[in-house]
Amino acid sequence: MNIAITGLNATDNPGPGVPLIRSIKAHPDFSGKIIGFIYDSLEPGIYMDDVADIKYLIPYPSSGLEILYERICAIHQKEKLDLIIPSLDSELYGFVKLKDRLEDLGIKTFLPTLEHLNIRAKDKLFDFCKTHGINAPKNILLTSPNDINNIPKDFEYPLVVKGIFYDAYIANNIEEVKTAFNKMTAKWGYPIIIQEFIKGAEFNVVGLGDGTGATIGAVPMKKLYITDKGKGWAGITIEDDKLLNLSKMIIEKSKWKSGLELEFIKSEKSNEYYLLEINPRFPAWVYLAPSAGQNLPYALLDLAFGKQVEPFNNYTVGTIFVRASWDLITDIKAFEKIAVLGEI
Repeated sequence: MNIAITGLNATDNPGPGVPLIRSIKAHPDFSGKIIGFIYDSLEPGIYMDDVADIKYLIPYPSSGLEILYERICAIHQKEKLDLIIPSLDSELYGFVKLKDRLEDLGIKTFLPTLEHLNIRAKDKLFDFCKTHGINAPKNILLTSPNDINNIPKDFEYPLVVKGIFYDAYIANNIEEVKTAFNKMTAKWGYPIIIQEFIKGAEFNVVGLGDGTGATIGAVPMKKLYITDKGKGWAGITIEDDKLLNLSKMIIEKSKWKSGLELEFIKSEKSNEYYLLEINPRFPAWVYLAPSAGQNLPYALLDLAFGKQVEPFNNYTVGTIFVRASWDLITDIKAFEKIAVLGEI
């Protein structure tokens, strides 16, 4: 199989591409080639040994779907791609819109529909939770700077200020709200989400849905170390039937097709779980799942190729991941190849 995977930006806000590739390559049945789709010539995953066999620069979907499609066609002529796994929130809408055209080329995907992408979007999530009786922090949308002055008085500080795709800041006063607002609109555009801050421990679940409402697998973890960007830098798999059942119910109600990450916080006041986000792709800590006994990325491969996949029932509790950083050394010639030729 020739599998293309995006998200090789293994930085302080890492993409899922590198751990996705590690998970797939770790499966004893895998044989084939991994093609890295990259957006920048300094993505660290380019220069990691034994990750992607070949790397190609591709244009952002925001550059236009036709430009992206033409680039994929050119790569496909060389590599005969069997499957593309896009792994970044901001690119999923583009790849979903290209799904049928990619299928016509013989390139498979395993993606949610536009409708399902929309119901879990950050600006729609509260409505989804309300419909299905799921606890969620209350939120409002800001669509202009003037809206900052109209934040309802029942929103007490601190507040969480979120971008439509990425980033979240805790604001302790209106000036910090304005600072976060300006940062995120410049980067991601409108709307900006103002969310109720709930104090408590953070839990995440990585899962895989088959598109019919069934959960193929799910592994919950508790964050042990959180960066100033809110990213889990260490975590441990836990046993929690309540959290697992809630996660499976969300996958069932959304009829989710693909990998996903569910972000929860357990309120100190009520001891109840609140759903913060449904991220529409595998998380950057996905390698914890096969390490604990559920190789969800490889199961996605099987589903994409129409194979019958039995749901996972168990995982090893107490498996810990600790993220690390180190310097990758390369030569200017390698950088020039990807920067000038667009492939390496």
